[in-house]
Amino acid sequence: MRIRPATPADIPAMIVLEKQAATAAHWSTSQYEAAFSREAPARVILVVEEESSLQGFIAGRAVCKEGEIENIVVAALAQRRGLGSRLLGEFLGLARVRGAAGVFLEVRESNLAARRLYEKWAFVESGRRKSYYREPEEDAIVCHLNLS
Repeated sequence: MRIRPATPADIPAMIVLEKQAATAAHWSTSQYEAAFSREAPARVILVVEEESSLQGFIAGRAVCKEGEIENIVVAALAQRRGLGSRLLGEFLGLARVRGAAGVFLEVRESNLAARRLYEKWAFVESGRRKSYYREPEEDAIVCHLNLS
């Protein structure tokens, strides 16, 4: 297993993974391409590979002194093996090194597996966004982790 920075060449595999994950944020190809552009806000996109096969990724960005996790996906057959936790740990480590005081995210209320992962890493619920998600419509739970 290897975690590395993503490259634009990873976009097709990332799209395949997120299309298979009902709870993932579903971005268009152009949104993924924009994430890698030099004009985009500073993003961190990491992938986890096993035997040269992409098994998951995390995407986030820095907003002033705060990091935001925008998407995290692990292949269905690779779940429950700690890959999501390893990706999250790498992301948080990079956020600390880059001077982030905290990291926030939104998670579907029904996504209990993700919520447990974030609780394991000491994220706390800091708010809700009513009807934030579509297909199906659902509230988002806003979570925050203080890094300082």
